[in-house]
Amino acid sequence: MEESRRLNREVVAEFRANGGKLGGPYADVDVLLLTTTSADTGEQRVLPLGYGRDGERLIVFAADDGRENGPNWYHDLLAHPRAEVEVGSERWAVTASVATGEERNMLWDKQFERWAFMADLQAKVAWEIPVVILTAVTPLR
Repeated sequence: MEESRRLNREVVAEFRANGGKLGGPYADVDVLLLTTTSADTGEQRVLPLGYGRDGERLIVFAADDGRENGPNWYHDLLAHPRAEVEVGSERWAVTASVATGEERNMLWDKQFERWAFMADLQAKVAWEIPVVILTAVTPLR
């Protein structure tokens, strides 16, 4: 767990130092920074996530590498759907919602062109990986 936190801190620092550009294994991945409010402690958490777009909306997937309970950020958003995102050098407030039904299926299928590995990940788990929609509320800067 500490190794994962260290890696996240490094990626966040690189992201912010380079206007959202990352190198290494993340060089060709669209990455945003998501700031959530912890469901447990109320503290702010910042983490990098790969994302897709659906028009103006940003789409993230709560796969957590197949762990059944899902990522902490997903539970944070369920408890506190208001969050902040950083894309490149821009930052704004968003409201998170979980896609369901046909909308979820459409958003899920749309990402396979970019992230074919998601189909393999879904096939490994018995639960449906949540698709989270981040809708802009207002620009922060």
